[in-house]
Amino acid sequence: MTDSPLYSLSCEQLEAAYRVKRLSPVEVTEAVLARIEACNDAVNAFVVLDPDEAILSAKASEARWARDEPLGPIDGVPTTLKDTMLAKGWPTLRGSKTTDPDGDWDIDAPPVARLREAGAVFLGKTTTPEFGWKGVTDSALSGVTRNPWNTSRTTGGSSGGAVAAAALGMGVLHTGTDAGGSVRIPASFTGVFSIKPTYGRVPAWPASPFGTLSHTGPITRTVRDAAAMLTIMAQTDIRDWTALPPTNLDYLDNIESGVKGLKIAFSPTLGHVDFVHPEIASSVAEAAKAFEDLGATVVETDPQLADAEAVFQTHWFASAAAAGSAIPMEKHYLLDRGLKEIISRGRNVAASDYIDAASRRAAIGERMEAFFQEYDLLITPGQPLPAFEAGAEFPEGYGFERWHQWTPFTYPFNLTQQPAASVPCGFTADGLPVGLQIVGPRFSDQLVLRAARSYEAVYPFKMPDNPVTG
Repeated sequence: MTDSPLYSLSCEQLEAAYRVKRLSPVEVTEAVLARIEACNDAVNAFVVLDPDEAILSAKASEARWARDEPLGPIDGVPTTLKDTMLAKGWPTLRGSKTTDPDGDWDIDAPPVARLREAGAVFLGKTTTPEFGWKGVTDSALSGVTRNPWNTSRTTGGSSGGAVAAAALGMGVLHTGTDAGGSVRIPASFTGVFSIKPTYGRVPAWPASPFGTLSHTGPITRTVRDAAAMLTIMAQTDIRDWTALPPTNLDYLDNIESGVKGLKIAFSPTLGHVDFVHPEIASSVAEAAKAFEDLGATVVETDPQLADAEAVFQTHWFASAAAAGSAIPMEKHYLLDRGLKEIISRGRNVAASDYIDAASRRAAIGERMEAFFQEYDLLITPGQPLPAFEAGAEFPEGYGFERWHQWTPFTYPFNLTQQPAASVPCGFTADGLPVGLQIVGPRFSDQLVLRAARSYEAVYPFKMPDNPVTG
C-alpha cells in the first residue's frame, strides 16, 4: 500500500495505515504539503494555504491515533475547503476583491464544522470565480486556475481549485458547491469524481444567493472517498432550515452492490443538445454499454428538458442581482465584468417573471419525478465539450454569450434538486478527460454512489502524475 506516493493514497488506505501505526497523519500531511509546493504554481489551486495550521492539526490527530481514539475514519486526512465556505481563522473572500479580508472569520459553515469535528486536517482554501458565478475558475483576486492535464486549458468551475487539487493529490478530500454544475463541470474537465447530493442533504449556511439551486458536495479521487465524506457532511445543522431530516446513513453501506437488475435511461443529448463532441459521445456511449455488461438494462431515451435553459437563466440572473445588491455600490467597479453584466440583467427580471419561472421549474421537477418512476437512474455526458482555453468564460466558435450555454447537461438537475455525479470515463485523443453524469431521483444519493462505484471498479480512474504544460 505505501509503495504508492503518500499524497496519492485514499482516505480508506490512510485510515487502515493509521490504525496499525504504519503511517502517521504528520508524515502524510508533510507529503501532501510537499506535493502542493511542487505542483500548485502550475495550476493555481489555492487562495489560502496554511502549512503551520495543517501540521498542528496533523499532530493532534497523530496523538489521537496513538491512543486508539480517532474521531472517525477521516481523522488525519488532508482536506481542502472551497473559498465560498466559512472557516474559522481564514478569510472567506469568495473570489472577490469586494470582500474585506480583515473580518472576524470565527465561524465554520456546517460542512466545515462537521469535517473539523471528524478530525480532518485542513490545508487551505481553494480558488473560485467571483461568488462562484460562472462555470470556469478565474478572478481578479486569484488569477486563472489551470487544468492539470493541460495547463493551457480551464479546470471548469466554479470549484476549479478543488478539482485541480484533487487530481494532483494536493489533498485527499475536497469540498465544493454546485448551483448550476460547479462540482460536476470541473470534475468532468479534470477527470476526478464529484457528487452534487440531493438538495438539502448537506446543510449549508449562510444561505447561498443562488438559493435552492445551490448544493454542497464532495470532490475526490475515488467514489468511496466521496461516500465517506458525504456521510460526515450530511449530518444535521440547525442553521439550515431547508436541510433534510438526518438519516444517519453511512453512504459506504451497499456501495459494492453493483447495478445488476437496475433500469438505466441513457440520454446522449437530452434530446436537444446539438454540439456534443464526437469523442465525448463515443466515450459516454461506451460507458453506457459498460453498465449493460454490469447487468443493468440500459434504454436510450429523452427526458424532455429542452425548456430548462430559460427557467434556469431567469433564476440565475435574478440570484446574481440579489448577490450584487449586497455589495456596496462604491465597490462594484471591482467586480468581474461578466458578473456585472448578469447582475444588470437580473435587475430587469420582473417579480412576475420570476414567479412564472418558479412554476415552470416545478413542472420540470414533476416531469423528472414521473420519469424516475420508470427508470432507476439516468446517464448523460458530463459536458458536451472537452476543456477549452483557460481564462475564457466560454469556448470560441459556437456563438455562446454566457457560460451556461455550453453546459446544458448539468443545470437542469439543479432545478430539479436531484443527486447527480460526474464519473471519469476516458480521454480525448488530445489527452483531456471525459466525464459521464449519473443522475438519480431525489434522495437516491446512495444509489448514485453505488452505480458510480460499480463503473469505477471495472474502469479505475486515472490521475495525472504531474501537471502537463500546454
